[in-house]
Amino acid sequence: MRKTYRVKKEAEFQKVFHHGKSTANRQFVIYVLDKKNQPHFRVGISVGKKIGNAVMRNKVKRSIRQSLTELKPQLKAEKDFIVIARKPAAEMTVQETKKSLMHVLKLAKLLR
Repeated sequence: MRKTYRVKKEAEFQKVFHHGKSTANRQFVIYVLDKKNQPHFRVGISVGKKIGNAVMRNKVKRSIRQSLTELKPQLKAEKDFIVIARKPAAEMTVQETKKSLMHVLKLAKLLR
């Protein structure tokens, strides 16, 4: 995923946390904030230390990024959102991750 599609700065993360709406399932929590006049969505990924060591956290982030890249045409523009992984996400395959992300993105009304 290109840098223009990422929420990187701490202040931007906090803005989404404090002003956005959250939706969750067992594996992921998503915070969504509307951003007018933005040509495409932006995403931030957060995987805490409870998930596992650095290798496991990076594996979870890679599978989330891969799933979002595959879902890119279906995601709504003018949105910033943060994906937070919960503990069960560590044992999931890429296909299971994509299925679970699709579920929570539908709940958050981010899919077209």
